[in-house]
Amino acid sequence: MPREYLRDPSGRVLGSLEDNSVSGRIEARDAAGRRLGYYDKKLNETRDAAGHLISKGNVLPGLVLFQ
Repeated sequence: MPREYLRDPSGRVLGSLEDNSVSGRIEARDAAGRRLGYYDKKLNETRDAAGHLISKGNVLPGLVLFQ
């Protein structure tokens, strides 16, 4: 999947989501490209950049919006 950009109402890029089909993960990055966390499709878990469990399910958009 190509990179999907998350924007605020004025069009400013807040971050992005990128699906890596090889690893089975979707990665979240901030506007500067720093990794914020990832969603593991197989485990149905969202983890932060340090690997700590944040939530079951995909909450990556919230991770980008409330960084």
